[in-house]
Amino acid sequence: MTEINSLAAQTAVNTQAMKAGMTGELLRLTQPQPGLMAPGETAQAEVVAMRQVGSDFQLVLRLMQANGLQTQLQASTSQPLPQGSQVTVSQTESNHLAIMLQQASASQLATLTRLDTSKVPVGTLLQGKVMTNQLLPQAAGQPAAYRALISLLNSAQAGATLTVDSPRPLAIGSLLSALVQGDQSLRFVPLSGRQDQLNIAQQLLTQQNRQASLPGLLNALQQMTRDPGIDGDLRASAERLLVSLPDARQLGDAKAVAQALNNSGAFLEAKLLGGFPASVATDLKAHLLRLVAQASISPAGAANLAPASLAVTMPALARSALGMLERVSPRPQPGAFPLPSRLLKALEDEGDVQQLLRLAAAAISRLQSHAMSSLQQTGTLENGNLQTTWQTEVPIRHGQEFIPLQVKLQREETPQQQADRQHEAQDPLQALWRIELAFDLSPLGPLQVQAQLSQGRLSGQLWAEREQTARLIDTQLGALRERLLARGLDVGDLECHPGTPPQGPRTRVEQRWVDENA
Repeated sequence: MTEINSLAAQTAVNTQAMKAGMTGELLRLTQPQPGLMAPGETAQAEVVAMRQVGSDFQLVLRLMQANGLQTQLQASTSQPLPQGSQVTVSQTESNHLAIMLQQASASQLATLTRLDTSKVPVGTLLQGKVMTNQLLPQAAGQPAAYRALISLLNSAQAGATLTVDSPRPLAIGSLLSALVQGDQSLRFVPLSGRQDQLNIAQQLLTQQNRQASLPGLLNALQQMTRDPGIDGDLRASAERLLVSLPDARQLGDAKAVAQALNNSGAFLEAKLLGGFPASVATDLKAHLLRLVAQASISPAGAANLAPASLAVTMPALARSALGMLERVSPRPQPGAFPLPSRLLKALEDEGDVQQLLRLAAAAISRLQSHAMSSLQQTGTLENGNLQTTWQTEVPIRHGQEFIPLQVKLQREETPQQQADRQHEAQDPLQALWRIELAFDLSPLGPLQVQAQLSQGRLSGQLWAEREQTARLIDTQLGALRERLLARGLDVGDLECHPGTPPQGPRTRVEQRWVDENA
């Protein structure tokens, strides 16, 4: 844990700057600048950049003289001057400038020695870049202590410089992530998890170029089951997949909904890891991988895709199939919900089996896009709460049609709720639950649902892209409320709106890291 000292007000000039101003701290120019200014002449200067080299600090200054001329200089000093600092300097010798006056403000020269908890509440996740790191003088026998200047990259105090005392040195130029504690201290968060999320976000963009909606494949499989010329094993696999899909009328039962989510493909890897062959047999992604294998390999050399061997063969099969699908398409934002509809058009001179391979591989990629979106949205929020996301897609039979139901479940827990859950002392309903649904049901058109369950109270909003559908749903909200109350729920606001849910700009921590590394 790194302590933040609490010695001065936020708008005060730090002691180092005051010392520099009183003693006429010298800026040693890297190259002499004869005739730059007359002796005793003053000029304004701005610190464009700063980096620490040993015990000294190298600066890039933009000098603005009274005659309007601007000159960029390189200088060194024994005291740190954060980027953006405004100073008034005077000419001494040809290769020296003296700092005569410090102009300080919270966003310029002055550094914060306390955090304003009204702007950065306890639990806020701060990101910063280490600008300097100095060993503090200590009495004999005392542990080493270090003082660093950290430029804040987020929160309401982004751009300010924070003075931090630490028991260990902080690497200059490194990026830090830390949670604000109640005692004016920071608890640093390991960067490894952030790097993992960056990798997921990058892979997600590539994955979404390959994915396509499920109905195209399901319609092709339905036609294949009626084609006597198709290989018998391939037709049997197609039939098993279609039979395993839930019917819309079955989803009125809670157990049927849970079973449909369990078979959606989102949990295949967990089933394989846990050794549950029975549940693998009905999994949508497992069905798709068997189809890819049977369409790719001749019957004489067909691979054994029993559940025991599926874990070994799946990665190679998926990579092989997805390698066929490098297609250019608009890229949704990472974590976007719902995933956009996208159909792959049949290619000329391409047989049924080749088209099936493309559709099956695109469907696998679609499920993987949901899985990576889940990982990308899972993690610690700025308020310190843990958010866990499960995002998937369930194809549903509706008459002769296949309706893809996109589902996103989120659980948000406070640190105390996480601890209680680990000790099996927490009521699951104490956590904050969010659910989002997206589907296109004829003749209603595209619909989206957002609901929230907190402390046993349910509230929700619906969006219908067709205005007449929105009016119809609005007349049925009273009946929906009565059915929810009959199930024992405390029901809050229920509303229906025409159009789609608002999608505001999302600035994520990972994007900040990318910007800084660039």
